Amino acid sequence: MNCNKGRFAPSPTGRMHLGNLFCALLSWLSVKSKGGEWLLRIEDLDPGRSRPEYARWVMDDLNWLGLTWDGEPVYQSHRSDIYEHYFRQLQQHGMTYPCYCTRADLLATQAPHESDGRVVYKGTCRGLPPQPGRRGATRLIVPDRDLLCTDGHYGDLMVNLSRQVGDFIIRRKDGAWAYQLAVVIDDALMGITEVVRGRDLLLSTPQQMYVADLLDFPIPQFIHFPLLCNSEGQRLSKRDKSLDMECLRQHQTARQLIGRLAFLAGIIPSPDAISAQELLPLFSWECVPKEDIIVVSSGTDCRDKL
Repeated sequence: MNCNKGRFAPSPTGRMHLGNLFCALLSWLSVKSKGGEWLLRIEDLDPGRSRPEYARWVMDDLNWLGLTWDGEPVYQSHRSDIYEHYFRQLQQHGMTYPCYCTRADLLATQAPHESDGRVVYKGTCRGLPPQPGRRGATRLIVPDRDLLCTDGHYGDLMVNLSRQVGDFIIRRKDGAWAYQLAVVIDDALMGITEVVRGRDLLLSTPQQMYVADLLDFPIPQFIHFPLLCNSEGQRLSKRDKSLDMECLRQHQTARQLIGRLAFLAGIIPSPDAISAQELLPLFSWECVPKEDIIVVSSGTDCRDKL
């Protein structure tokens, strides 16, 4: 029995854009080319930005593209009791503490980490007594330890948890579950064996490996891919309305869009119309470039951005 399982885990905070589709296609091809299952998880942890209609749009767009998933979609918003159970385990083992620092506090005292703009927290609130009546976020304590992360596309990455990651938030001040905790629990309980995502999340890997180790979970294979960027080198986002699925579906067929994405991924030599199913025997991670891919020029629309 084939036990390979991949997943696509979009946040329903707006219409999917070209970068989301790139992720969906590569993760689908990666696991389906091995004869495995592709699961869908709706990461609707943020109640202020997530909308049920956005989740429905995601599923409709995936079906239109021919990227069908196995089983029923999993909604993170329905899994709070599960996250609470494992959160309590970490608390009981003395691995957490409340943090009252604001974003402004962090930026005033720390330099952004390397080139990705993240701030490495130095444990300002670690060891402080709880402050009754004051709500804080919950951070996970990390040790001064080197962790080897082996990526399926970019190779080995050695990260020092203390110097390059820092104690990180696993529950927000408002009580919402943080991505770094929920995603590890979900991947483990869903039996995910490979995680395919953009290289902007490469440094999330050591955090998630560390959480998995603390909870005695198996660690999936992580495979990161280059980002689709505009002409200024900025990754595509949901703010790029002319590259979202509402516009793309008006001007291209599903086969045309899949073909263009496959061309950008290096799977086919020219952007010819093709189905995802037809790409399966052609797919290899060796084809996919490592450098980010410039796909659009400012000031054009979805008819000629690709």
